[in-house]
Amino acid sequence: MEVDPVLLALPSLVEAVIETPRLSPIKRKPDGSIDFISPVPCPFNYGCIPGFVANDGDPLDAVVLGPRLERDARVRARVVEVVDFRDGGAKDPKVICAPVASDDEAATLSAEDRAALVRFFTVQPAFGRIRPSSLALGTGGATSPGWPAVPVG
Repeated sequence: MEVDPVLLALPSLVEAVIETPRLSPIKRKPDGSIDFISPVPCPFNYGCIPGFVANDGDPLDAVVLGPRLERDARVRARVVEVVDFRDGGAKDPKVICAPVASDDEAATLSAEDRAALVRFFTVQPAFGRIRPSSLALGTGGATSPGWPAVPVG
């Protein structure tokens, strides 16, 4: 499977901008306008990584783990996974990030986070336009069915 060149250029540390705070039902576009309102609140901080444009022409999507962050907050985060999604047949990857206090701080995806991500990306597509191409999450460099490991940094 071919890896998206945008993802190959993605560093291991990124700055993410929060568009949808954790537990908000309102999904916003990068310009702040409302994209849609979900009956299921987002269990994660959701936003984008400025400077990296996805195939849909929008900034690359980012899911930021951890406590609720304010809308428009900028957070330094370490990339821990990349979810291979398709939206209307087009590649629409989701970059899973964990906030870090320093560049040397490691970040991992706990079993609890992994389970929550699988639940979210299983339920959320029923209410939105996004359709997952895979529900399996990669494991720190290993390749899972339908979800190739993507080197970052």
